[in-house]
Amino acid sequence: MRFQVRQASVLDLDTLVPLFDGYRQFYRQASDPARARAFLAERFAHLESVIVLASDEQGAGLGFVQLYPLFSSVRTMRVYLLNDLFVAPAARRLGVASALLSAAAEHARALGAASLWLQTAMDNAPAQALYESLGWQREHEFCDYGLAL
Repeated sequence: MRFQVRQASVLDLDTLVPLFDGYRQFYRQASDPARARAFLAERFAHLESVIVLASDEQGAGLGFVQLYPLFSSVRTMRVYLLNDLFVAPAARRLGVASALLSAAAEHARALGAASLWLQTAMDNAPAQALYESLGWQREHEFCDYGLAL
């Protein structure tokens, strides 16, 4: 299958919404396309994230990655959190995820970012294998903590 990868814009909402809704369902959230659309539209409106979209030759969405800009005070540089990666079930194992991850890294590099970070579930072995095959390294120096608010 041939596909293209490019930075998405607000004009891509119709293509992104089913993918984003599918992503949320993967993480056990109820399907809610209206909520998905509102969330993505707000990110675009406030320039709060960068979304890279993979689509087939007819323009159908195959997958996306969403990056959030952060900053490293110690390094005094921008870093990106790769918060969301999703590939539609029919497009899996076709190189879409690898292409999206590569495009995300290239985008961050082009903007002079110091690093790109992501988290995945401890039991998500397929994703971990993919990340490591692309040169991502597991963090061993720091512990991540969260505080639910």
